[in-house]
Formats: sequence, structure tokens, C-alpha cells
Amino acid sequence: MSMTLTFGTIAPWVLRVLAALIMLQTLYFKFSGAEESVYIFSQLGMEPWGRIGTGIFELIASILILYPGTTFLGSVLAIGLMLGAIGAHFVKLGIVVKNDGGQLFIYALLVLVSSLILAIIYRNDGITFLKRVI
Repeated sequence: MSMTLTFGTIAPWVLRVLAALIMLQTLYFKFSGAEESVYIFSQLGMEPWGRIGTGIFELIASILILYPGTTFLGSVLAIGLMLGAIGAHFVKLGIVVKNDGGQLFIYALLVLVSSLILAIIYRNDGITFLKRVI
């Protein structure tokens, strides 16, 4: 059996890996109590529980995005997390945080856009899941 690699088969995996890698690479900073993470969540009045809780949810979202069959659920969770992050940037933190050049904001946008596209691609999985739950 031969599997042909096409844009339609490669693109979803690129989006899955991109979203998951960005979220996973930030976990070290959240879980280790890195200065920038502590600063961000202190500014939001959510230190330490918000930092650790967000990290746990980002870990779950990353696993769900990468695991076949649960990509839709992971992408919806990531969408919620990134809307919260982007909202925090707009309302409280600003686009640039501690002279990062807007890097964290850009990462949040990349995860949001990737997750939105994944949610659309895997929407039938979401419909199937909702039918089972309801």
C-alpha cells in the first residue's frame, strides 16, 4: 500500500506540530517559575495558580492536538487558551512584554490561527464527539 503525500495530508500535520511545539516549549518557563512567566501572571493577578494551571491546560491541549482522533478537542482548548492570552496582551500586558519584541504575542497568534484551521479541518470529529456526548 502506497501513501501519497499531498498538501492535504501534510498541512494538517504541520499545523498540529506547530501549535503543539509552541505550547510545549513554553511549559518549561511556566513550570520552572521563570522570571518572565512569574512577571506575566503576577501582572494578571494569577500567580502562581494561573501560571501552573495554564501550563497544565496547554500540555493537555498539545497532547490532544497531536493524538489522532482528538485533534478537534485539543484545537478547541488551544483556541480558548490563546484567546485568553491575546486578550491579556491587549488588556493588561501590552504586545511587548519585558522587551521580548512581541514574541509571546506572535506565538499566541500562531497557535490561535493554527488551532482555528485545525478545528475547521477536524470539525467532523467534533460533531461526532458531540453526538456521542449528547
